[in-house]
Amino acid sequence: MGLFRNPEVKRFTVILFVISTLFAAIGFFINTAAGILTVAACAVLTAANLLFTKWRYKRIAQTSHKIDKVLHGEQSFVQEDFKEGELAILHSELEKLVIKLQEQADALKAEKVKLSESIADISHQLRTPMTTINLIISFLREPALDTDKRLEYARELAQSASRIDALVTSLLKMARIDAGTVAFQKKKVFISEVVERAAAPFAVQLDIKRQSLVTDCGNASFEGDLFWTAEAVGNLIKNCIEHTPEEGTITISAAENPLFTEIVIKDNGSGFYEEDLPHLFERFYRGKNASEDSIGIGLALARAIISGQNGSIKACNAPEGGAMFQIRFYKGVI
Repeated sequence: MGLFRNPEVKRFTVILFVISTLFAAIGFFINTAAGILTVAACAVLTAANLLFTKWRYKRIAQTSHKIDKVLHGEQSFVQEDFKEGELAILHSELEKLVIKLQEQADALKAEKVKLSESIADISHQLRTPMTTINLIISFLREPALDTDKRLEYARELAQSASRIDALVTSLLKMARIDAGTVAFQKKKVFISEVVERAAAPFAVQLDIKRQSLVTDCGNASFEGDLFWTAEAVGNLIKNCIEHTPEEGTITISAAENPLFTEIVIKDNGSGFYEEDLPHLFERFYRGKNASEDSIGIGLALARAIISGQNGSIKACNAPEGGAMFQIRFYKGVI
């Protein structure tokens, strides 16, 4: 009998037999009728216990078989009607465990797909400047190349190298945020200071395009990280500069209320295409009016930084025309 191959069942059966024999001997010592009655009672109780044990082990075996199928991906774990009791508790806990493992497996699969897509996007982004660099190098090897042409190729080479550097730097920042290794500071930061720091690297570009940067931030502030927030706002300013015509205007305003601190960045350019709006903050997404040098990661990085500081960002077309970004840093958990 397969049940008796279980050491626990064998030990318990031996104990029952010893106890039954002891009580049967006592019964026969009293009189024959008592002995027979004791033997019959012990036999019935032993048989009932064995049948119940067999049923329990059968249910446990069925559960074990289902778990094995789940582990091999043949089926999902199905809740059975065990009613009350320790088997019901065991089955319920196993079901929770299997569901948790399935969720982790699905999340891991999604991460693998995302990683594969990201690698493909990165490869695509690097291919263009690398191709340009290799082509320029072949041109520079020409011995009869005049000085002016050589300087032109050198400038193009520097631009391609700069594009690769910008891509790698942005990707490393995104990777740090995704991995949770960035510890955003929680200090009082004035928006005027953020804007000043964010706009400083674009002073030359603004001057070349004769664009105006108008700010009205007052004393608005929030609890956050000055360096990373300036990085995010800088990416938005860069986007506005690229899509605003010469002699255009970029305005940055800020306001504070008991719920949140809001930063609004607007330009008087062409604005966004409606079909681009749902995808603007996706990595490597390049809208219809994206510049040739765009790598499609600046807005995604800005959103990651802002979201990591209990904030939100929205892009839309301003009522008076042009693009508009609305940033909110909330004073409570959302």
